[in-house]
Amino acid sequence: MSLETQTNSEGERESDDPDNSALATALHQVENASKYVNVDKGVIERLKESTRVVQVTVPLERDDGTVETYTGYRAQHDDVRGPYKGGIRYHPDVSSKESQGLAMWMTWKCAVMDLPFGGAKGGIVVDPDDLSEGEMERLTRRFTEELRDVIGPTKDIAAPDMGTNSQTMAWMMDAYSMQQGETIPGVVTGKPPVVGGSKGRKEAPGRSVAIITREFINYQNRDLEETTIAIQGYGSVGANAARTLDDWGADIVSVSDIKGAIYDPSGLDTHAVPSYSEEPNAVTTHDAPTLLSADEIFKLDVDVLIPAAIGGVLTKDNADDVQADIIVEGANGPTTTGADEIFEEHDIPVLPDILANAGGVTVSYFEWLQDINRREWSLERVHNELESQMLSSWEDVYTTYETKDVTWREAAYVVALERIGKAKSTRGLWP
Repeated sequence: MSLETQTNSEGERESDDPDNSALATALHQVENASKYVNVDKGVIERLKESTRVVQVTVPLERDDGTVETYTGYRAQHDDVRGPYKGGIRYHPDVSSKESQGLAMWMTWKCAVMDLPFGGAKGGIVVDPDDLSEGEMERLTRRFTEELRDVIGPTKDIAAPDMGTNSQTMAWMMDAYSMQQGETIPGVVTGKPPVVGGSKGRKEAPGRSVAIITREFINYQNRDLEETTIAIQGYGSVGANAARTLDDWGADIVSVSDIKGAIYDPSGLDTHAVPSYSEEPNAVTTHDAPTLLSADEIFKLDVDVLIPAAIGGVLTKDNADDVQADIIVEGANGPTTTGADEIFEEHDIPVLPDILANAGGVTVSYFEWLQDINRREWSLERVHNELESQMLSSWEDVYTTYETKDVTWREAAYVVALERIGKAKSTRGLWP
C-alpha cells in the first residue's frame, strides 16, 4: 500500500553515522543553546532524557493467513507544559533513538510556538509499501491497542508522519474510541475532517514554511517577487510550501523528489508539477528546461533552499556545495551538526525546523481544540489563526536573535528552553 510521506514534524530517517542521528543532533542542539539561557543545569540535564520510551510487539495476520510480528515505539519526552504530542511513522528505520530525538524536537517546537503540549514521537519498524490496505488497518488497530494505556486526549496525542496519513489517524481514533466505549476524536490529530479533523491541517506545515520564508525575506529587506527558491522534496510539505510561495509571487526555480530535480530559471508552474500525493515520485515527468540529479538541487545558486524531505540531507560532506543565501528547514532535522557549523562559517542563515515547519503541530492544536469543544472552524479561521501564531513566534525568535549573539537556530532554542525552564521551576520537582 503506497502512502504519502508526511514530513510534517509533528519528517527522517536516522543516519548510519551515529553522530548525525536525530538523537545526537537534538542533544547537541540543546546543549549548545543552554549556554545562552538562565535555566537551572539540572533542568537542562533532565531535558536530555525522555520521560519514558515504550516498546511494544505488534502481531499482524497477513492477507495470506501468516502471522508476522513488528516492533513499535512511543517516546514521550516531556509534558511539563501539557500532554505529549507528536507523529506516528511507519518506516523500516524507526528506532528507539530516532523516536527519542524526534520527540525532543517536538518539545522544543511546541514551546517555540507557545502551545500547551510537550513532545512525543513513535512508530512501527515496517515498510508500509509492503502492506495491503487491510494489513495497514489491522496493524494500526493492534498498535493502538498496545499503546492504549499511554495515549489519550489529555495524555499523548498522535498525528501522521512518514508512512502514515489521515486514514491511519482515523483508524487509530476509531480503535481507541472502541476501547474506551465512546467516540474520542481528540486522541489523534491529522484526521479527515469528516471524523473530527481540521480543515487546513494537511497543508499547514508547508504553509508555515512559506510564512517564515516570506517573513525572513522581508526581514532582510528583500522583495519576495524577486526571490528564487529551490525545494528539495515535493511531498506534503514541499509542494504546499512551493505552491503557497508561488502564489505570493516568488520564483520557484527547482523542485526535486527521489528520482531527480527539474530546473527552470524563469520559474516553474508549481501547481502543474505533480506532488507525491498526486503522482508519487513524478517530479521529473514534468516538462522543464533542465533535468538534474536529486542531489544537484543543493548546488543551485538560489536565494533560498528549502530541504523538505527527510532528515540528515545537509552534511559536512555537501555543505560547502550549497550556494543558497538562506536555508529554511521544511523537514525535521535536515541539517547535521557538521553542516550547521559550515553554514555559520559561510554566513548562511538557517531558519530552523522547530520554527519553520511548526504549522503542522499548530493546526493540530487547533484541531484538538475543535475536538474537545465539538466545534468546527472554517478554513479561513484556521489560516488566520496559523498566520497569527506563526508571526508571534517569529517575532519572539528574531527579537532573541537581535538581542543575543546567537544563530537563528540557537535563538529558537533559547525561546523554547526559557519557556520550558520557567514551567519546570514553577511546578517544582516531585519529592
